[in-house]
Formats: sequence, C-alpha cells, structure tokens
Amino acid sequence: MMRPASSDGAMRVQSVLGEAFRVLEFEDSTHSSAEAAAAVGCDLARIAKSMLFKTADGRPVLVVASGANRVDEKKVAGLVGQKISRADPGFVLEKTGFAVGAVPPVGHTVAPVVFLDRDLKLFPTIWAAGGSTKSVFELTPSDLGRLTGAEFADVAK
Repeated sequence: MMRPASSDGAMRVQSVLGEAFRVLEFEDSTHSSAEAAAAVGCDLARIAKSMLFKTADGRPVLVVASGANRVDEKKVAGLVGQKISRADPGFVLEKTGFAVGAVPPVGHTVAPVVFLDRDLKLFPTIWAAGGSTKSVFELTPSDLGRLTGAEFADVAK
C-alpha cells in the first residue's frame, strides 16, 4: 500500500522537489532496487538506484544507475580522473544526510560529482529513492538530469 510521504527523510526530499513531484511511501521496504520495483510494480531497469563512491582524495561521487545494471567502477574512475571505492554506510550518512537505500538523486546537495547511467534514458519515466528506505518518487530522465545537474554517461558493466 502506498501513501504520500510522511517520514522525516521523505518529507525533506519532498520539500526539495516541490509540487512537481510526489514522494510516495510504502508499508514494505524500497531499500534495494528489487524491493522498489516490486513495491512500485515496474521493471527493475526503471529503478534509478543511487550509489555513493569515495574518491582517493575523499570526495563523494554519486552514480545514479539503472536498477538492472552493475556500476563499472573503472569507468567511473576514468570519468573522475582518480581511483574510487564504494562508500561505507558512515560516509554515505555523513556526506548525504541519508542512510544507504534512501539517498535521493537531488543534485549537488548530495554530492559535488554526479554521473547518470545512460540506460535510464531508455524509459519514459523512472523511480528514484525518496529519502527513506520505504519511499520513492517518479520522474523522467530529463527531470533527473535537471535535478542533479549531471550528464548521462556510460557507467554500466
């Protein structure tokens, strides 16, 4: 069962997104891409999963990828120009203010460097994390580019 956002994290995301989007919360978890796809009732590929990485010099890098894809860390490192590693939960919370599984793709408030999986452009609409491990919101790939200020790139294995 879905309902309008009410948790603190989801309400924070709703306030950043404004009236143009509607953050929805579910009874069940949307923490993983598979859980989000099941809750929404869409194909796994239409889930825009947010993954945070850490550069060798300690900067956060957000990659928003199709739920069906694995992120190729070597490709992302090439885009950044230095080695990266997957961020641990403490780093994710410290840099974004959100727990793993809840990080929304809302631009430079999350990370100064953002890359978007070009495969997300294959769909008219996609679903992204909404600030809690039980919330998501629907948007277009164009909306995602505008909200993040990022370009689409080849980041998938």
